[in-house]
Amino acid sequence: MAVGQLPVRVQEFANYLTSLHAGLDHGTGWCAVFWQRDPEGMRACLDGREVPPWDVVEALLQDLAAEYGPEAAATEKGRARPLHAAALLAYDTRPGGRDALGDRLDVMLREQRYATERLTELRRLLPTAASREAADAIHLDLAWAQDDHTRATARCVELRRRMAELDHRAQSDEPTPTPTPTLTPTPAPAPKQRRRRRGGARFAGVEEEAVEPAVVPPGAVPVTADPTPAAGRTPRGARFAGAGEEPGPAVRPQVEVVDGAARREAAAMVETLVRLRGEGRTGEAHVLLVEAAYWSAARFPLLAAEMERAGLGADWATLMWEAASLPAGQLVAAADALAAAGRDADGERILRQGVGRPAGEIGLAVLGLAHEGRHREVRALLDAYVRVRTPEEAARSAGPEPQTLVPLLLEAARGVSAERHWDLVHALRVAGLTA
Repeated sequence: MAVGQLPVRVQEFANYLTSLHAGLDHGTGWCAVFWQRDPEGMRACLDGREVPPWDVVEALLQDLAAEYGPEAAATEKGRARPLHAAALLAYDTRPGGRDALGDRLDVMLREQRYATERLTELRRLLPTAASREAADAIHLDLAWAQDDHTRATARCVELRRRMAELDHRAQSDEPTPTPTPTLTPTPAPAPKQRRRRRGGARFAGVEEEAVEPAVVPPGAVPVTADPTPAAGRTPRGARFAGAGEEPGPAVRPQVEVVDGAARREAAAMVETLVRLRGEGRTGEAHVLLVEAAYWSAARFPLLAAEMERAGLGADWATLMWEAASLPAGQLVAAADALAAAGRDADGERILRQGVGRPAGEIGLAVLGLAHEGRHREVRALLDAYVRVRTPEEAARSAGPEPQTLVPLLLEAARGVSAERHWDLVHALRVAGLTA
């Protein structure tokens, strides 16, 4: 495609987006956020040099709903969807489009990993906040980091779908659509590329400034939290308790009897979540899920049942992902509670997600449990670990204290299979550890 010329379908969507954008208050909502954080990305999408990811269009429709009501936004969504899909197809079927999608997916996967690392670090810092203001600032950063992670995840799904569609067309020998006529838009040529900053891209594939203005996610009012954790909660942010510290006594999770009060609190939490989702207040909804992840293990089955009953299956998955960052003992307790309630798949899922963190942190977490004599938790954690991680990763986790960890790892691997045990023996030998 010649510089400055656009496929008709891309130009049609750019015209639609310009019209939608003109009806919004540019000083508030997501529209303001996009202009403050990525003005070049906004211009590129309005000019038709980029087709924005669907999550960006949805965010602008949220602004429309706030100004003109949900019915107006629903009508516009019905118009926007087919125009957006047609623009994507025209954009992707250009020469080199398939390779460009692969490159963009690599970028989004890095964004997703960075957002995950950022969330982990912020959760580690939250209990260290020395004042209410500091805690509020961390909660705000958490809301932004979760927004980054949610958008990156959605864009990875969208990009894979677009790539699969192109591959399907090629495999089925469908003729590539006849190149559509091109229109010459009025804007200036695309600006030269800037150095990419890691994390937080508002628009896939569009570069950002290295410094972001301090803006607040629309509708995200940070929860004001006392920096001292409430009784029964241990909001520790490292992927496992004690990461980066000397192993010490771990906090045993409190055992709670599930009574009427606990059931009412779970129902009230889900009712609030439904309301926040209905109002489009995604930042506050996520903060609520983060808080719930640190509830006592006994309440997890209650939350699962209430959220499924309310049609919040996606939020339950998010809550489990958040719970996977709990300290080791609490993580195993949550998995046990779910299994005891007949939710074995959820318990196994939390454990699998929970061991998806650096090998050294796993080793320190196991040491903490072992030094407390909590051998059942050690076995549960390592069983999940050796099943989902490579033998090389498992061998690296023995680094903090090989004389204790090597026998525990080998015992867990032996419980999986003879082959897994032998693979781990080999990996330990390669790593210079005595098996």
